[in-house]
Amino acid sequence: MAKTIIKHLPEMAKARSRADSPRTFRNDIEPSPRLKEFAKGKKYLIKTFGCQANVRDEEIMAGMLEKAGFVKSPSEEEANLVIINTCAVRENAEEKVYGEIGKFKSNATKDPNFILCLCGCMMQEEGVAVKLREIYHHVSIVFGTHNIDKLLDMLDEKIATKKSLIDVLSFSGDIVENLPSTRLDSYKAYVNITYGCDKFCTYCIVPYTRGRERSRAKEDILKECKELVEQGYQEITLLGQNVNSYGKDFKNGTSFAGILEDVAKLGVPRLRFMTSHPWDFTDEMLDVIAKYPNIMKCIHLPVQSGNDEILRLMGRRYTREDYLSLVKKIRERMPECAITTDIIVGFPNETEEQFLDTLSLCKEVGYDAAFTFIYSPRKGTPAARIEDNVSPKDKHDRFNRLVKVVEEGVSSHSQKMVGKTYMVLVDGPSKKDSDVLSGYAENGKLIHFKGPVQLKGSIVPVKVTEDRTFSMFGELQIDPILFLAEKLRMAMDEEPLLKNYLAAKKAAEEDASLGKLRDEIESAQRAMMNLAASHEDEKFASKRKEYLSLMKEYESHPLILNLTSAKEELEPMLSLVAEALR
Repeated sequence: MAKTIIKHLPEMAKARSRADSPRTFRNDIEPSPRLKEFAKGKKYLIKTFGCQANVRDEEIMAGMLEKAGFVKSPSEEEANLVIINTCAVRENAEEKVYGEIGKFKSNATKDPNFILCLCGCMMQEEGVAVKLREIYHHVSIVFGTHNIDKLLDMLDEKIATKKSLIDVLSFSGDIVENLPSTRLDSYKAYVNITYGCDKFCTYCIVPYTRGRERSRAKEDILKECKELVEQGYQEITLLGQNVNSYGKDFKNGTSFAGILEDVAKLGVPRLRFMTSHPWDFTDEMLDVIAKYPNIMKCIHLPVQSGNDEILRLMGRRYTREDYLSLVKKIRERMPECAITTDIIVGFPNETEEQFLDTLSLCKEVGYDAAFTFIYSPRKGTPAARIEDNVSPKDKHDRFNRLVKVVEEGVSSHSQKMVGKTYMVLVDGPSKKDSDVLSGYAENGKLIHFKGPVQLKGSIVPVKVTEDRTFSMFGELQIDPILFLAEKLRMAMDEEPLLKNYLAAKKAAEEDASLGKLRDEIESAQRAMMNLAASHEDEKFASKRKEYLSLMKEYESHPLILNLTSAKEELEPMLSLVAEALR
């Protein structure tokens, strides 16, 4: 460790604190000349584990690296800089990380300038950063969730000192705006609206790894979403560990329902959000979701357990009755709304009777999808200190029984979809069959169907013909050629270069002086043609000179020069369109 600079190490006591008020910083990231020089010709790779918040972190880190001059690597072997972005929510997510770290030892062996960074929630746990650096000597930089914005500074320090660096801050957290971003998808985008969590469910590490609940300013969220809409994004998902808590920290009446409505009004074709905590799911939220057609009628509503005592031990703040009442309210307002959930089995000392309450709740709700987990203790959380008398065998048995009940509900909803038509946002070719397209319906169901790859990023009607429980097969309900032609026409109507050309053309056509000049040119042309047949050379030469003079005057007219310039700017784009249609 002598060659390691340790600036900060994670401390659970500091991570638990909520004494400090969050601040907002507006940073202008500028890579150092040294880092820019180092980045020349080098490739980066980011491997992300965990939730959508980690995916969004990856996009921001990629944006910073590309601003420094790194380019994305097509493979692990070619990468000169690798960032492993970790998750700490489940034990198996951590286990995967150890294997990933070992994979890049060969990169470090063949490239003395290779840099391996570890970041994310796992690094925020006490003891992890130092342990990983001691075991894996090829690890260069370890940082956490609170100093991602300092990535380029840390890289610069590593290059300058040639020493490894550990800098994992533990505090309640701030908000940093204006960070560069490289989106991983051209049609779907994640937008953070809150960071952190103050719920402190007894099993959950997130409040310690992500800090306190803190909301982004409304104007920053709307600015980001408006830019995405203008760029043609088809779907935006508003992100937060608990989106329902948005605005509570402002203490001025700002609410999640309000920001949800404001984003919906921007006109994005599809708007989603996650994750919602049942404890503060308001009637106002329901009203907004029901009111706007572009807000997808699909709500992820984690229940975790169906037993009141287990819910109390988990610190969930609601009862079984509260949860079922909310589900009933959702379905009364929006009968077609899909409801998905998270469930933990084998919580410390869970009895068979308590588990049966979870099974009965699942049967009563009939979820459209559920993410099911066997409880894994997270060091530092209250639940990890509870002595557990549930055997691994019982936990796995309960998990298998739960999965069967969940599948019954999922299958019931899937069967009802057969014969109905759904609007599907096309992701592109299926991972299993390149001849088949895949995309998600409003209710979150994956639907496969045949169609041209050019439909990627489009929202198209698909009739479900076959139910396979967790995914559907269907038939496209439009002529894809006519659909794409109309889409192209509409896109061209909004194209600024075409608008500029049409405006220049109209101005030239309606100008009186140019109209008179065109008449004079036409008259001179007719006279030239008549004289050419009469063999009167001197008169023909005189009229030709007059014609050329008129043409020169016409071509040098400001409106014609503007039209010519607009046409020249438009032609390359038209060539690209023609090439795409071949």
